[in-house]
Amino acid sequence: VQLQASGGGLVQAGGSLRLSCAASGRFFSINVMGWYRQAPGKQRELVATISSGGSTNYADSVKGRFTISRDNAKNTVYLQMNSLKPEDTSVYYCNAELVVLTNTLPLTYNYWGQGTQVTVSS
Repeated sequence: VQLQASGGGLVQAGGSLRLSCAASGRFFSINVMGWYRQAPGKQRELVATISSGGSTNYADSVKGRFTISRDNAKNTVYLQMNSLKPEDTSVYYCNAELVVLTNTLPLTYNYWGQGTQVTVSS
């Protein structure tokens, strides 16, 4: 199983970026998908999550500016980032909880993508 993130880059303050993260490999379904970020010298923090049913959760710092969505048919999660600020500069990581079927019962595994750099200049 692999999570492949893309869409990072350099943008001026006030600009927008859209991140994508696609899950591939052998699994039965995906539960929660989300985005986290980690700035240099800081701990990784939650940005937003979305359940398989579409319920969303956002960090207070991004509410009203970022929108998380997913395409279940494509096993892909997106993060639309608007009104970007210099403090949004971080490496952004996607995360997904995948369900794998075994001979006895389904098991869930947590996976991380490789990270994509977002830099917002002032």
